[in-house]
Amino acid sequence: MNTREKQAFDQVKALFKAQTLAVLATQENDQPYASLVAFTATPNLEQIIFLTPATTRKYENLKHNPKVAILANNSMNQPADIYKAISVTATGIAATFEGHEKEPLLELYLKKHPHLKVFSSAPTTSLVCVTVDRYFMVNQFQNVIEIRVAR
Repeated sequence: MNTREKQAFDQVKALFKAQTLAVLATQENDQPYASLVAFTATPNLEQIIFLTPATTRKYENLKHNPKVAILANNSMNQPADIYKAISVTATGIAATFEGHEKEPLLELYLKKHPHLKVFSSAPTTSLVCVTVDRYFMVNQFQNVIEIRVAR
């Protein structure tokens, strides 16, 4: 990772630490669908985690097509956001986790979202983990930096 990518990676990490919500993009029959999700990321940014009821459209969509995108930003809905806000899109593959695989991811998730503990234990709630392929960070309106996740 070069210096520019390292700086961008650190900005993504800071953004994800500060933001609690992101927009999840799935698709159904070639039609995009966007959903707001409470999320967290693993410290190495290789995975993004969120919870969803298994009865939702987003859940059905990602089960049929696990390719997703997740967008987080620090916009404040101000004119200056055009030049000051940072927006990050992550692309990757979503999968649901159960049992022992789920426990460490859920623990990490609940550190950021302790208010969702009851929701997390509902029988219809699924933990979804997106394995990230790439990040696209946009800052200063048109400055785009692509970061490939190394495994």
